[in-house]
Amino acid sequence: MDPIKSIKLRWLQDALHDVSYELSRSQFSRFAPQAWRPAINAYRCDTCIRICVDLAGVDRSRIDLTVEPRRLVIRGTRELPEPSGDEGCARQLLAMEIDYGPFERELTFPVDVEIDHAHAEQRNGLLWISLPVKDS
Repeated sequence: MDPIKSIKLRWLQDALHDVSYELSRSQFSRFAPQAWRPAINAYRCDTCIRICVDLAGVDRSRIDLTVEPRRLVIRGTRELPEPSGDEGCARQLLAMEIDYGPFERELTFPVDVEIDHAHAEQRNGLLWISLPVKDS
């Protein structure tokens, strides 16, 4: 196969995927809201597993953490960020890239963690979770 045609075909497939994703996200999300997945960084440290979750704009009362010996589930909801107050109401949507609505993220670990000693704190829009590793 001609490499140029292959590149063009791959580009077309990627473009179609992007369009179908955007259509499903914008056109149908009003009728069947799906949970979005917040971005994470996960680290295996000497004594614990540390997880950083990007949850800018999410109030801590809207976050639910479930910790099991080898699994963590993060659920919650982020409200739609819209102008309010002195700015007045939005008259026209120019761009909408920030996910909102229900979210869920599940992580599994290669080792058991101490459920009773799990700790979480929110700083600068990031949720930091510390899960001490259980001694073998």
